[in-house]
Amino acid sequence: MFLNIIELAQSLGVEESEVEGWIRSDGLPHVTDRGRLLFDRTQVVHWAESHGLAAKVGFLAPERSKIQGGKTLETMLRAGGIRRNVPAANVLNLFADIVAKLPGATPPVRQMLQQRLRTPNGISWALVGGGLALPHLRTPISLGRDAGIFAIALLQDQLTVNEPAPDEQPITRLLFFVAPSPRAHLEILAQLSGALTRGNLRSLINNNAADDDIFAAVAAAEPPGRKEGEA
Repeated sequence: MFLNIIELAQSLGVEESEVEGWIRSDGLPHVTDRGRLLFDRTQVVHWAESHGLAAKVGFLAPERSKIQGGKTLETMLRAGGIRRNVPAANVLNLFADIVAKLPGATPPVRQMLQQRLRTPNGISWALVGGGLALPHLRTPISLGRDAGIFAIALLQDQLTVNEPAPDEQPITRLLFFVAPSPRAHLEILAQLSGALTRGNLRSLINNNAADDDIFAAVAAAEPPGRKEGEA
């Protein structure tokens, strides 16, 4: 099975330019067909494993995924919270406020992450359709297994971003996270992707469900037997 660069970028939750950078700098396997970049799924999975990136989303996702060590996604969400009636114009301030509460990080690290959020192209929005996006820092870093935070923002109005949504629906629901490591970053993307496509999380978020119902849906997306701090 071959993927084009758009499919691969969506599967990894990154920009196409980041995939191109992996080709130039990290030997990401690819072929060129009539000017198009194509990627063999099996080769990409092997390449990802060799770079410590075992879990993927979309076309590369396993049926189940877990965050490598550290906290469960539900615990991270309880730390970040479900934020309602957020003005779209206040999204960056909201992200900075969430990062300020990042567990397991020192004040200088939190300040550095807040600065990254506000740099041009500091955020990858990862638009997934249906009015939802999975915004995250464009360049994940290693923070330690006890770090990591996840928040859901339900917006009052449409968010304008420079990236086109796959179905052109207005973006009004955000699932923002900061992962404890680059590997966990992709594992969180995989877990959220599975929860949105196979569970009821998407419906609950879009229907402004109660916090406890959303927490339960996120917990249900954890792999069976997943425990806090499990490696």
